[in-house]
Amino acid sequence: MHDGILVINAGSSSIKFSLYLSDGDDKPVLSSKGQVEGINVAPHFIAKAPHGAVLTEQHWPDQPNMSHEALFKYLIEWVEDHLGDAELKAAGHRVVHGGSLYSQPLLINDDLMTELEALVPLAPLHQPHNLAPIRALAKVHPGLAQVACFDTAFHRSNPWMAQSFALPRKLTGEGVKRYGFHGLSYEYIARQLRQLSPATARGRVVVAHLGSGASMCAIREGKSVASTMGFTALDGLPMGTRTGCLDAGVVLYLLQQKGMTAKEIEDLLYKQSGLIGVSGVSNDMRVLLESSEPHAAEAVELFVYRISRELGSLTAALGGIDALVFTAGIGERSPQVRERVCRHAEWLGIRLDDEANARDAQQISAIDSPVSVWVIPTDEEMMIARHTREVLHALRSSGA
Repeated sequence: MHDGILVINAGSSSIKFSLYLSDGDDKPVLSSKGQVEGINVAPHFIAKAPHGAVLTEQHWPDQPNMSHEALFKYLIEWVEDHLGDAELKAAGHRVVHGGSLYSQPLLINDDLMTELEALVPLAPLHQPHNLAPIRALAKVHPGLAQVACFDTAFHRSNPWMAQSFALPRKLTGEGVKRYGFHGLSYEYIARQLRQLSPATARGRVVVAHLGSGASMCAIREGKSVASTMGFTALDGLPMGTRTGCLDAGVVLYLLQQKGMTAKEIEDLLYKQSGLIGVSGVSNDMRVLLESSEPHAAEAVELFVYRISRELGSLTAALGGIDALVFTAGIGERSPQVRERVCRHAEWLGIRLDDEANARDAQQISAIDSPVSVWVIPTDEEMMIARHTREVLHALRSSGA
């Protein structure tokens, strides 16, 4: 009998889910996926087959205050009906922040939940939404094993200087340090690269996770060495609505000279900046590339410029570069952005194959390029499913 593994990726107003089947040996196989959106407004459930066909759709337009427990009850009932002969064995959750302690997925218990709740101040816009479904699912299905997969875990291999700010040690000891995020994506890419090109995976690789949230990571021999994101998911590259790297003096200026409140500054940095702030047009790269507005072009130019600067910085952290990997929405589907980044990086030895890049080929570097360039789709949900299966296997092996 196959095991059913439910993967949950929760946000403020939606819960994305993927259902996998696993026999314990081969990698989990996607059975269906979907989401519950419009939470607190007009809840809407939709489930699709892997190829995109709609399996089920349900609306609750007159129940804006429908609880997480009620929504998860509907989801679990649908999952168990859809599994057929398989049995739901576990749920794996993306948890943005695992702090300094956690470098691997863990079975969730009361003690772990207490520790994860203590990390809410470090990720106030993400962590509460990651933890809410865990509590709701525990009430709806108390016997179901739940596994936390941390977006920060992959970066715990960073050396101390890559994790440290030049702050008094007391603050560092209290947890004010660089954590890095998008770790599940980077871990998946590192594993995929080992399959595609083992020799490349053993070398010095920079991965550019370019989406609405964007970051880059330096990886040596499959382990994270440095990341553009730091204490929060605000740092590094400009994003769809987030600033990226910002002089802390700007925040002091906004507080002291502009009289802005902490909440107003939070909204500015997280929701009104990045591509939408610079362009005044859109936070969608596709819209910006097609726009004739000068500010749209400037937003794209700034995005590419910052990627290019961070690429140089991460190459320095690695002591050189053997491969560049593009992933996530923009990285996987925007030949224009990839082309611009690679042109800026010709000084590193990168040579682009224009035809391969135009058709989104897997390897887009020219045959004589000293640095290989790849386009590898990420799959954080598959990474969570794999981790959850591994935790289940360990539990069974221990007789727990």
